[in-house]
Amino acid sequence: MAIQIQEVSIPQVNLEEDLQSQIEAVSANGTPVKITGGNTKSFYGHVVNALEINVSGHSGIIDYDPAELVITLRAGCKLKDVELLLAEKGQMLGFEPPCFGEEATIGGIVASGLTGPRRAFSGAIRDFILGVKLLNGRGEIVNFGGRVIKNVAGFDVSRLMVGALGTLGILLEVSIRVIPKFEAETTLSFEHADAQTHIDWINQKRRFPYPISASVWYQGRTKIRLSGSQQGLYSACEDLGGDNKIDNDDTWSKLKEQTHPFFGPVKSLARVSVPSVEVNFLPAEPQLIEWGGAQRWIETPQENLGQLRQQVESHRGTVCAYQGYDGHAEIFHRPTDGILALHRNLKSSFDPAGIFNPGRMYAGL
Repeated sequence: MAIQIQEVSIPQVNLEEDLQSQIEAVSANGTPVKITGGNTKSFYGHVVNALEINVSGHSGIIDYDPAELVITLRAGCKLKDVELLLAEKGQMLGFEPPCFGEEATIGGIVASGLTGPRRAFSGAIRDFILGVKLLNGRGEIVNFGGRVIKNVAGFDVSRLMVGALGTLGILLEVSIRVIPKFEAETTLSFEHADAQTHIDWINQKRRFPYPISASVWYQGRTKIRLSGSQQGLYSACEDLGGDNKIDNDDTWSKLKEQTHPFFGPVKSLARVSVPSVEVNFLPAEPQLIEWGGAQRWIETPQENLGQLRQQVESHRGTVCAYQGYDGHAEIFHRPTDGILALHRNLKSSFDPAGIFNPGRMYAGL
């Protein structure tokens, strides 16, 4: 039997009608709006100067049946409360989302698309989204996807909301697939003097069925996290070896919440996304490498961003000016003209008056 709303400690507050009335009013006169929730991801993307509409009060669990591994909730639910509820039932969010603060909401997690160390091994947020309810720029409430795990014919519109940064509408409800918590986790450490050695080693190990759930290389050391059964971890540790074995290593929580020493507040950090097997083409730059080589954090000044983007493009990747750059920096890697045209078409379909978070992702969008 599904858990009833009144049995859940997260409060139920339904503000759909109020939000709908506000959007109908501002859409009629073309007033731009800035959608906010817990504001823990407000640093991500360009600054939006517009009328603020806060949706953090739109909270509450709609449905949660642990046996079905699906939870449906309003977007204003606090992430910490949702994770606590799932943990009580021996379950978790498989994409390991970062909080960056006590006020983090589910809507902010989906809108930002940010994921933690488990991303390369378990999937991204969009791989776990089953359906959404959205308030579009016409003031219409529309539903995409559903609340069950099944194959859906056609284009899965609900996953478009992941990483859209609120530019397509206001998320009202989200249905998410959850996973059972792992029986055990442990961390192994290895000495790899350079990044290329780490990239080659981790990609070679990923060819085998080791229960690797996270990896990182920093200052000459590789760490991998193993997640699974006690017996499976024992066998993998025996086979992989390593310099030492660490249970309850806080490296992964520090990477998830970006409190790791590499993410210092005074640093200008670029996030480089490339295929995991790409060579280490920036050996002289201070860097931290995650996701088996697919996510590489580079410390680089703003004046070098253009050159870095050209270099990364030649390696089939993109660059995000993630931290420590001023308002003149282009945050996200500019897409090709064809992809940008698709962005504009989607924007005009969901938000014809262009009122939602204008310029948050790209200028003129």
